[in-house]
Amino acid sequence: MHKPRGFSLMEMMVVVAIIGIVAAVAMPAYSKYVLETRRASATACMNELAQFMERVYTGSMNYSQSNGVATILPETSCRIDLADFYTFSLNAAPQTFLLTAAPKGPQLKDTSCATLTLNQAGIRTAAGANTAAIVRKCWG
Repeated sequence: MHKPRGFSLMEMMVVVAIIGIVAAVAMPAYSKYVLETRRASATACMNELAQFMERVYTGSMNYSQSNGVATILPETSCRIDLADFYTFSLNAAPQTFLLTAAPKGPQLKDTSCATLTLNQAGIRTAAGANTAAIVRKCWG
């Protein structure tokens, strides 16, 4: 007698249900990881931009201009890579500067840290953070 081979419809439905449950559990964790990775990239980029500002200051003893020309942020590779997720801006005065990374697009879901700032004194903030411990977490 010939024995049937293959999977029954019921077995296939059990497998599909298991895959659905695993995907439903894994996707939020993966999404959170992606947000945190982009945030870490943004903080590294802001440190790079702060180094640029210190080089400007070293050359002209002024953050807001060099040789009479207003200081603008360079188009670094990190800014280009993060262009869909953060808007980087600079507010410079002769003796101070404030770098800001404002989330946009999918990164707006990162409400625990939101907008990141860094000034000439190295003070870091995160708009969504209400304690120093959370700010440290946001800045890695």
